[in-house]
Amino acid sequence: MGRSTETFSKKEREKKKAKKQLDKKEKAEDRKNSATKGKGLEDMMAYVDENGNITSTPPDPTKKKKISVDDIQIGVPKQEDIVEEIERNGSVTFFNDSKGYGFIRDLQSQESVFVHVNALSEPVKEGDKVTFEIERGPKGLTAVKVKKKAK
Repeated sequence: MGRSTETFSKKEREKKKAKKQLDKKEKAEDRKNSATKGKGLEDMMAYVDENGNITSTPPDPTKKKKISVDDIQIGVPKQEDIVEEIERNGSVTFFNDSKGYGFIRDLQSQESVFVHVNALSEPVKEGDKVTFEIERGPKGLTAVKVKKKAK
């Protein structure tokens, strides 16, 4: 007597396939039964209430707010450049003569400020007390008009 060529996994695959087809037919029937074809325009309309939420009911005209065109702001306003003309005091914490740049520690705010050799009025070295002004450079604050303090 010969054995059946169907294995357990084949039977399982066929059962899954049949179940998928049945589910697909049921979903298609549900879609047909709940079809929204032929709905009127009012049924499909959506409204935005005074808080910006989408609703199915029209907004109350008494809650309508008047907004001036000048009050509407599109984008972010440009920041005004911070120009500090105050002369500051500091000390040179690092300066590389061969590369032409260094850093000055501001005595007031204790922050480190970049300085380039072109901003120096006279040569400086590490540890020198200096006066300087600050400008905003492409990568942050930069010291300009750097002068050695008289001892």
